Amino acid sequence: MSSPIADIGLIGLEVMGRNLILNMADHGFKVAVHNRSATKVKPFLDENPPSVLGPGGALIGFHEPEDETERLKKFVAAIKRPRRIVLLVKAGPPTDATIDKLIPLLEKGDLIIDGGNAQWEDTIRRDRTLSDKGLLFCGSGVSGGELGARFGPSLMPGGNPAAWEILKPVWTAIAAKVDAKTGKPIEGAAPGKPVTGGVPCTTYIGPGGAGHYVKMVHNGIEYGDMQLICEAYHFMRDVLALPTEQMASIFAEWNTGDLDSFLIEITADILRQKDSVTGKPFVDIVLDAAGQKGTGKWTIGSALDLGVPAPTMAEAVFARNMSAQKAERAAAAKVLKGPHMGDKSHSVGSGEHDWITCVRDALYCSKICSYAQGFALMQAASKANNWGLKLGEIASIFRGGCIIRARFLQKITEAYQQRPDLPNLLLDGYFAGVIDRVQGNWRAVVARAAVQGVPVPAFSSALSYYDSYRSERLPANLLQAQRDYFGAHTYERTDQPRGKFFHLDWPEPKRPQIAV
Repeated sequence: MSSPIADIGLIGLEVMGRNLILNMADHGFKVAVHNRSATKVKPFLDENPPSVLGPGGALIGFHEPEDETERLKKFVAAIKRPRRIVLLVKAGPPTDATIDKLIPLLEKGDLIIDGGNAQWEDTIRRDRTLSDKGLLFCGSGVSGGELGARFGPSLMPGGNPAAWEILKPVWTAIAAKVDAKTGKPIEGAAPGKPVTGGVPCTTYIGPGGAGHYVKMVHNGIEYGDMQLICEAYHFMRDVLALPTEQMASIFAEWNTGDLDSFLIEITADILRQKDSVTGKPFVDIVLDAAGQKGTGKWTIGSALDLGVPAPTMAEAVFARNMSAQKAERAAAAKVLKGPHMGDKSHSVGSGEHDWITCVRDALYCSKICSYAQGFALMQAASKANNWGLKLGEIASIFRGGCIIRARFLQKITEAYQQRPDLPNLLLDGYFAGVIDRVQGNWRAVVARAAVQGVPVPAFSSALSYYDSYRSERLPANLLQAQRDYFGAHTYERTDQPRGKFFHLDWPEPKRPQIAV
């Protein structure tokens, strides 16, 4: 090739990579494509000729020779400098191996963008390694799944600010867009016809691993969101005995109000779906054993490291772990008994509560607490790593494209715009007012679930988080006394300034006499 013609390159032709390539081409970028296996390159090029791409867009790929090193050289040579090369390969060692292959082929000032679900500590390491070689690196979260990648994801780039300036024209073009006034996602993108106008759902997150850290917390919040929705479904199914079709309508109705979100929308769609084999509701033939990729676990690990309470996200992870123990649960179900309520336990609207409204309010209040935990975690990580995260901007880029996109993210954006140093979302006037107004319904759902033996770990943990956060005095005074008693770990006094520690010379504990 006589001269470089590609505006950007992308390595990795799995689902996310293919769709991101087409998104970039629709926005007029010429994209060089590469895959470790040459057999995937030609079919992809054949399936996507210039006639199906946006004006000015083009795909450039090399499927010969078979030797990957030679194909990689052609791929790199086809990209204009400073080169922008996006990696969408498996996280961990495969990402490192791909970077190692690229380094000898790149020149000073070229940029590698890791768009996978990388651990943020790995991103920091890679950034330092490439910086020492005169290369730029950007770790960018990419959220939105297959459709998001194709028509507009939420993008969370971190790393050297100079890297962001090089990447910015592409990322702002391909990101999801929201209305500047309402914050609502702008819909209507189609192959070859991208959305124009609006505010892009991307912004520079911060240095080092900040971008991938925020993506990790996004996924932790996503775990919480999904589990909370499942608990609302479980309560309506097993406590209220509602048919699946009615639950679909309820979720669809909720999606027109404060709970308006991508996950609520697809839940209604899922509950409407019929199984083509049995004719039963599709959800009823899906095995109740959930998988996970690990980002939720990473989020909880970081929360533990930073000492930030994140119980609702943690319970969501543990709920998946519990679901995976399907055979053990099936055996336990034959041995362990729950409460005996009889047929009279099922009631939708009797007594003092409209239970469907109660479930809606419990879901919304728990959702507020889950997001409060996630944003508190990002705030703590920002302080610990000197990232300078702007939580209002982060909330704003979650409004479109990503899996957790929801109407109430606009309220989170506004909360941090009014008070950038807000220590917890629960202290914002809007969110405090919502919970104050409907917390009775939330408590009723958690209480009834406990009485009837239906597990709601995320609802319950969110309520305990709220009650703990609003408690001026918790029983940790007794806990500290216990620690001082058995381990001389010291304690602080209520009548002395914080930071002064004391120890009591406790009497030797009495031990039971053992008859010989």
